[in-house]
Amino acid sequence: MSQQDVTFTPAGDDTDDPYAGVRETTEGPVYTVTGQDWDDVVGAAAGEERIVVNMGPQHPSTHGVLRLILELDGETVTEARCGIGYLHTGIEKNMEYRTWTQGVTFVTRMDYLSPFFNEAAYVLGIEKLLGITDDIPDRANVIRVMMMELNRISSHLVCIATGGMEMGALTVMTNGFRERERTLDLFELITGLRMNHAYIRPGGVAQDLPPGAVESVREYLRWMWDHIGEYEAFCNENPIFKGRTVGVGYLDLAGCMALGITGPVLRSTGLPWDLRKSQPYSGYETYDFEVPTWDTNDAYGRFRVRIEEMKESLKIVEQCLDRLEPGPVMIGDKKIAWPAQLAIGSDGMGNSLDHIRHIMGESMEALIHHFKLVTEGFRVPAGEVYVPIESPRGELGAHVVSDGGTRPWRMHFRDPSFNNLQAVPAMCEGSMVADVIVAVASLDPVMGGCDR
Repeated sequence: MSQQDVTFTPAGDDTDDPYAGVRETTEGPVYTVTGQDWDDVVGAAAGEERIVVNMGPQHPSTHGVLRLILELDGETVTEARCGIGYLHTGIEKNMEYRTWTQGVTFVTRMDYLSPFFNEAAYVLGIEKLLGITDDIPDRANVIRVMMMELNRISSHLVCIATGGMEMGALTVMTNGFRERERTLDLFELITGLRMNHAYIRPGGVAQDLPPGAVESVREYLRWMWDHIGEYEAFCNENPIFKGRTVGVGYLDLAGCMALGITGPVLRSTGLPWDLRKSQPYSGYETYDFEVPTWDTNDAYGRFRVRIEEMKESLKIVEQCLDRLEPGPVMIGDKKIAWPAQLAIGSDGMGNSLDHIRHIMGESMEALIHHFKLVTEGFRVPAGEVYVPIESPRGELGAHVVSDGGTRPWRMHFRDPSFNNLQAVPAMCEGSMVADVIVAVASLDPVMGGCDR
């Protein structure tokens, strides 16, 4: 709806406005603005044996509030459209008013099921502009990869769990969230938080692994290897599950290429496109793993791809643990590096007393430098970069623009959920209304990343 389409009627004005009505209350005038072109959609279907319905805004299988406008001819979907924007936060604009490091606390909240990937894409862009990509300590890179792959597992678990719940497979849902809780326990142990970690920072990571973290991760790996087979036993050859997913949400390779679809949806067409292999970053080229694919172009194939991806992620995490060598987790350049060697507070949030004592006790010059680094931030040379990484949903790209200051001049993210939702009409039109939920769940869209 363009700006010209809406006229807000001032109090006392008798102008008839189809989009905004006004009524007086004890609190003053109250304006009501109706929703976009809904009346036009309903009017176009008038006189035909068709109905237009809202599916949503609803939450479970979409991990956020998505509105689907469906035109139905009986039980058949003749037209499907997405209504987005219900989770818009203005994150990209807000980042223009915060330092580069503070921006991490914003981006981690976009796709809230894969916060480490949001942080990694943004930070890799900053490091590329600074020209320090090759200076990141090896231990920091290994920790980054380990946290991202653990995050990939937790994200896929939510996709499979909520998708199963929408189809009535409640055991898949309860088991999926059980394993996810184990994963979030690791995140809390290492970063102090279950979500929105702000852990990956320009130059490295916020702090080193705490005592006992390596042992906890190894125990988690044993647990997951023992339990991941349950999902295959529940679903792979389950006739009810296959009846709900085989041939549902069909989208072939040509459709994916035309719409810019990436991630498991693309790999379910048989194309092994994974940025960890094709355009490696953070040392992914040194890890031994495969890119799982399927060839059914449907919801069932996407489920199988995600199961296999979780297995590959477990292999990568095992390799990370084996190559963790003692060393710094933050770049040595003190003009960029925030302190990262000491522990978080006993409450799991903020700095420990030892950390504060270290900063305060070095020297007056060191204290002044720390104060300026935190309050003003470091400067990033003018320029712009685009850095893509492979998130659980596909290509997540960060377009970072600097004017040479201490804050981003412009930030924009290519979030895979936004692009992948373009496939909803292609997947759903011509199918039964009951299959719409399965098709959307197989896309695994997170609306926090879509709306930003």
